[in-house]
Amino acid sequence: MQTLAELFKSLADTTRLRLLLLLQGGQEYCVCDLMHALDMPQSTVSRHLACLKRTGWLKDRRGGVWMYYSLNSNLDSFLQAELALIINRLAGSDAARLDRQRLDAYLEQKQRCH
Repeated sequence: MQTLAELFKSLADTTRLRLLLLLQGGQEYCVCDLMHALDMPQSTVSRHLACLKRTGWLKDRRGGVWMYYSLNSNLDSFLQAELALIINRLAGSDAARLDRQRLDAYLEQKQRCH
C-alpha cells in the first residue's frame, strides 16, 4: 500500500506535475502525444508516467501498440481534492500554457495526417 508520503513524493517533480496538468479534464493521451507536448524524449516521458501510474495518480490502457494514459478517476476524495488544488495552482503558469499549445498543435497536425 502506498503511503501518503510516497504519493506526495511522486508529485515532487516538475515533469510529473506538467503531465498531470496535460491530463486534467478526463482526456486520454498516448505517450507520443505527451512527449511532443513536453518536448522530451519518449524514455523520459514514459519513466515519469510509470511513476505516476505506480503511485496511483494515473491509469493506463493499451490500444494496439500504444499506451494511453489518463488521470485515475478512482482516487479517494482527499487525493482528488489535493490534485484539484495542485492543478488549479499551476494551470495558469507559462510552462503549462506552452505545453498545452504544443499539445494542441501536435494533435491538430496528427488529425490532418489521418
